[in-house]
Amino acid sequence: MPESTLDTWLSAASGTPLVHAVRPERRGWPRVLFVGIIEAYVLRTLREELGFSMPSIRRAADLVRAEFGDTYALASARIATDGIELFVRVADESLVRAPDRQGAFPEVLADYLTYITWDNDGAPARLKLPQYPAEAEVVIDPRFGWGGPVLAKTKTPVEAMVSLWRTGESISVVAEEYELPADVVENVLRQAA
Repeated sequence: MPESTLDTWLSAASGTPLVHAVRPERRGWPRVLFVGIIEAYVLRTLREELGFSMPSIRRAADLVRAEFGDTYALASARIATDGIELFVRVADESLVRAPDRQGAFPEVLADYLTYITWDNDGAPARLKLPQYPAEAEVVIDPRFGWGGPVLAKTKTPVEAMVSLWRTGESISVVAEEYELPADVVENVLRQAA
């Protein structure tokens, strides 16, 4: 996603930011934490893939914040959609339409959060990056690779593979170095480089 888009989403100019960030301790250090990455992914999916307006998304996020006191509303599994409307799972687990709190039928709702893995407390634990093919599954999991993209099976950092390849090493050498099949390395490099 363009950095300018992310900067707009990080801005609180139009109220509470939908994507949260921190002030980096040093220049060049990350400012978007894992929860912010999840929020940005959800916001991008709702805006660009499903076509929801910012006011609609903000209403749903505000409802989650009001119902649950959850600052990170977009990083919760509470927002659902049928592709036309946004809904929120309220305290009793029933679904209500975000703008008017009208009830919804759960079987008509599409799950747009399939790439997010949730922990037992309902917090995001891992994000599968959909642009990578299944045979080269890449995830962002804050427990591995300093929170950067890693191969799901081996936890090999994508940046490490890309860096080695950019030094002039062949795909077969990169594959051998990380004990990976060459086709997996090629698929990762195709998307990441």
